[in-house]
Amino acid sequence: MTTLLETLKRPFANSRTATDTSSAEEPSDIPNEEHSPHVGELALSETAAGGLGRHLGLFSTTFLIIGRIIGTGIFSTPSSITESVGSVGAALLLWVLGLLLSFAGLFIWLELGCMIPRSGGEKPYLEAAYKHPRLLATTVFATQAVFLGFTASGCIVFASNIIVAAGHTATEWQERGIAIAVITFVTLLHTFFPNTGVRGMNVIGLIKIFTLCFIVVTGWAVLGGASSKVPDPNASFRNAFAGSATSGNLYATALFKVLNSYTGWSNAANILNEVRNPVRTLKIAGPLGLGICGVLYLLANVAYFAVGTPEQLANSGITVGSYFMSKVFNDAGSRALSVLVAISALGNVMTVTFAQARVNQELAKEGVIPFPRFWASSWPFGSPSAGLLLHFIPSFIVIVAIPFGDAYDFILDVEGYPSSVINLFVVIGFFWLRHSAPHVARPFRVWWPVAVFYLAAQCFLLIAPFLRPPGGKGDTSLPYWLYPVVGIAVLCSAVVYWAVWRKVLPWLGRYSLEPVHEKLKDGTRVVVYRKVRRE
Repeated sequence: MTTLLETLKRPFANSRTATDTSSAEEPSDIPNEEHSPHVGELALSETAAGGLGRHLGLFSTTFLIIGRIIGTGIFSTPSSITESVGSVGAALLLWVLGLLLSFAGLFIWLELGCMIPRSGGEKPYLEAAYKHPRLLATTVFATQAVFLGFTASGCIVFASNIIVAAGHTATEWQERGIAIAVITFVTLLHTFFPNTGVRGMNVIGLIKIFTLCFIVVTGWAVLGGASSKVPDPNASFRNAFAGSATSGNLYATALFKVLNSYTGWSNAANILNEVRNPVRTLKIAGPLGLGICGVLYLLANVAYFAVGTPEQLANSGITVGSYFMSKVFNDAGSRALSVLVAISALGNVMTVTFAQARVNQELAKEGVIPFPRFWASSWPFGSPSAGLLLHFIPSFIVIVAIPFGDAYDFILDVEGYPSSVINLFVVIGFFWLRHSAPHVARPFRVWWPVAVFYLAAQCFLLIAPFLRPPGGKGDTSLPYWLYPVVGIAVLCSAVVYWAVWRKVLPWLGRYSLEPVHEKLKDGTRVVVYRKVRRE
């Protein structure tokens, strides 16, 4: 059995993806631990032990960001955004504002990521800023990451678009069955063939860029008068700001959709332990990945509105991308786009699963998740197999147990709000670290007004869901204010769990929790908290 496992593992040992050609022996640019903020219980060298090693180069890291950002939003939401704000001009300005906000957030994460180049997403940044009460910040983040870090929506979108492309009508459970197959396939792929999974993400990332470039070029041709099916391609751009909305709630709702389409610019922060020269790579891959997506998004919006006015798109009964393709290339084009959107959704599931499993593993290494030895394991192929399973479980439950319709939309809303709360605390922590640790090495520094701009935007985004929408009705039949309240309650439950685990039970049982560093058979380092009786 041992010989068989060693044979299977050999192709993955010290391997590189086909697209990452830089030398694995190149010197590292990781800051000296003595000059870095204290983060968590494990040292940086311990968190990077075991696993696949530093096998990701600039290309794969960039496409991990691109693959996460380009999902399905750019193919569906532009018309609803324009319908909310009332004009094409206002909608395009929101896309620009969303890109600026995303870059502002990216620059904050770049400073923190270059200063603390560890996997785990926001986890190490929160730990560096909020050291006391000990492990509280880690526990709150763990609750949000584990319970609300599912990938159900991408699986459902893949299923629905494949069914449309095939020209069939499926039942709800047939759609769920396809979605379950997707999350199962992706989990197994990243578990048993991790490098093949990385190559697959890179290829799908290229397909996403090709798809958007095709839409952009086609839009240019339409604007140039190349399509007889569009008699007036400039109709949407005359009086572009006429009829703009005046309700703040409508702009807030539209901005949420725009920012959701840009979500993923921080994805590289989740996997930095596996990136070669993480500081240099992060400084290049972050702006490059977001910049490529931002330019393509803006040009794609122009292309969409060259083909149809906002009213035509809103009344078409299909997504804006499908309307675009059917208008220019008939129904065959619409079906072709459904295939490409399905591939895009699959790539999104792959990148989210890949990164989120690493976050789960880092949380397990810190001992805040029950049974940390199991969940931190990289056995048998070096991939975070238990972390992948921990990501699979909530995704599977949401796909199977949550009815389609309002309940499903509500769960997705609940998923997003706690992330905004976490982002707010990261930004506040950023300012605290600037004050409390001014001499720490910072290979990248963001201009502080940019951070203030992002902080103000995060505050607005947290308040906006409580603003009464026109008619008092949100995007579901449930009260519009319910999903942020539930999201806050989820985070508060983490505080209760921490208090019981760290304070109440030790007080009742007359013991203290002492951290013990252990090395697993696969080389992974993990913290286990043992009970020590008090006299």
